[in-house]
Amino acid sequence: MIAFAGEGMWIPMLLQYNEKEMQEMGMRISAEDIYSINHSSLKDAIVLFGGGCTGEIVSDYGLLLTNHHCGYDYIQQHSSVEHDYLTDGFWAMDRSQELPCPGLSVIFLREMRDVTEQVLKHVTDDMTEEKRQATINESMKQLIAEVEKTTKYKVSIKPFFLGNEYYLLLNEIFTDVRLVGCPPSNIGKFGGDTDNWVWPRHTGDFSVFRVYADKDGHPSDYSASNVPYKPAKHLDISLKGADEGDFAFVFGYPARTNEYLPAIAVDQEANVIDPIAVDLRGKILDIYNTYQEQDKKVRIQYASKHAGLGNGWKKWMGVTEGINHFHGVQKKRFYEESFQEWALGARNRYMYIDLLKNFEQKYKELEPYRVAYTYLTNAGLNIELISFAGNFSRLLQVTKETPQADIDKMVASLKNATKEFFKDYYQPIDEEVAKTMLTEYLNHQPVDFRPGFLNEIKNVDAYVNELFSKSMFTSETKVNAFLDAFKANKVKKLAKDPALKAYQSMMSFYREEVNPKMGPINKEIERLQRIYMKGQMAMEPEKRFSPDANFTLRVTYGKVEGFRPQDGKNFRHFTTLEGIMEKENPDIYDYVVEPKLKQLYLKKDYGRYADKDGSMHVAFTASVHTTGGNSGSPILNADGQLLGLNFDRCWEGTMSDLIYDPDICRNISVDIRYVLFIIDKFAGAKHLVDEMTIVE
Repeated sequence: MIAFAGEGMWIPMLLQYNEKEMQEMGMRISAEDIYSINHSSLKDAIVLFGGGCTGEIVSDYGLLLTNHHCGYDYIQQHSSVEHDYLTDGFWAMDRSQELPCPGLSVIFLREMRDVTEQVLKHVTDDMTEEKRQATINESMKQLIAEVEKTTKYKVSIKPFFLGNEYYLLLNEIFTDVRLVGCPPSNIGKFGGDTDNWVWPRHTGDFSVFRVYADKDGHPSDYSASNVPYKPAKHLDISLKGADEGDFAFVFGYPARTNEYLPAIAVDQEANVIDPIAVDLRGKILDIYNTYQEQDKKVRIQYASKHAGLGNGWKKWMGVTEGINHFHGVQKKRFYEESFQEWALGARNRYMYIDLLKNFEQKYKELEPYRVAYTYLTNAGLNIELISFAGNFSRLLQVTKETPQADIDKMVASLKNATKEFFKDYYQPIDEEVAKTMLTEYLNHQPVDFRPGFLNEIKNVDAYVNELFSKSMFTSETKVNAFLDAFKANKVKKLAKDPALKAYQSMMSFYREEVNPKMGPINKEIERLQRIYMKGQMAMEPEKRFSPDANFTLRVTYGKVEGFRPQDGKNFRHFTTLEGIMEKENPDIYDYVVEPKLKQLYLKKDYGRYADKDGSMHVAFTASVHTTGGNSGSPILNADGQLLGLNFDRCWEGTMSDLIYDPDICRNISVDIRYVLFIIDKFAGAKHLVDEMTIVE
């Protein structure tokens, strides 16, 4: 398995081992400039945003940039028909107009420590897997408790290299984060699902937030007396642009990769599981599209839901296409032949000899349970009525002995959930989704291996009509009335609700039929995978291995470059505003061009944000290894200055979570000059640009 420059998600504290290669590729700063615990470094400007994306601090006043799609939920929460920030955008012209975002937090990594020796010190080779994990958990618990006595930061430990190494993280969490600005969706989401995961892209995928702290600079829940956070470091912004062949690196929080899986696992993912999810989600998205095109309110209500379903739907199509087109499974098989030959080459490698055979057996055992789980989550639980009813299953445990304070707490929580649910719920959509998904479920899952309630359905349309007419969970008024009057003697009535019965049937099937079998198989696969990872590292001792992504801060690097995904297709590395005008179609929502943007284009009024060629660059590609969670990550130049915000990968390279190919795997970033152009010239929010450190 050859390591390519640009491949891998590297631990920042160990970046000195990559420094020489990075500098040979063009980097002009040091590993210490990127990650340091002794002085301010680039890491002090990078945050885990909202638990699922990355953001970066770009001013001394806590100003933060991330993707539009990362801020989407919070933009949507503040949107209404009267104040449609999704459609029209939003800009706070002073700090008093910045909007609080309850539930949103950002996390700064303050320090990382290798604690592998301490965590594994009591582990022996003859332990059962259960004993091994219990020993590790106890060691981690003790270590965390010791460190917590000496720090104000949140302490956690995460496994790396599939449990062969462990690192301790010291994080600082800020919970007062406010929306400062976002472009209209016709800029921030230009191209919509049609262009998602596809190059060329013309999407201004950014939004602006601000981190607040108490007067002493410490984390604090929202308060009117809080002040903008003053970071140890903020990113400088380059107006020089990204030229072909330039060194570039991404600094962020990649979510999950599985680069070291065996061929059987990759084949199952790409050719069994992903196609099922794609088919089911595609049918739901078709329903969403029909209703969203007919009603502006419904479009707003289902915007975030559509984006969430659509993102995975299109990505998984790309994974299957990429794995098969570029023969990913075959390449894994070739590597495994080398591994098996190596394993047979010495007596002390006996633990590796049967690994691949055991993988084959376990993944075949796992497949029907993974398929069942995929239908459960993508068909059954994508019926909103049933999923919402599931929130109330906790009330089924209430008895006469349950303390009233506990009941009151549950009721209050469920009232909040009810308010949030009905704010963005449109029953005609859900009824059609239910009919479609239940039909798919019945047609593709065996009678003896699916939730029991499905086998009671004689006619899907009749069942769905009865489900929605008899369940109280279609009415906010009925739900709140039930909660207001809830007592232990109401549990029996609740248990008879058809939506909750369907949810309970699905969960019983999962708990009794799927999880008891899938869980032990997965544990055995994890054990095999840990040994396989150790074996790969032993077979190639000279290779620098990077651990799979696990939502910890990582550095990835490569070159700014275009690509040739197919014979006859040759893409340059950037797009311009001219391409937006070429794509314009006023009849398709995803391709509507904002009138003011068109005026700026016609006048060529780009200010200082134009490229040296005179055009307004919008996005660019680079051969930097990224994945989910890297959304919003800064892509930086050789001097550590901000070039843009990573927001996507090319369609042909979405397989990079499983297999990285340097010829076709490209990350896509919005050019920071386009971001500043939109903030300044389009939105008239130059006061935000004035906060930033701009390098001409």
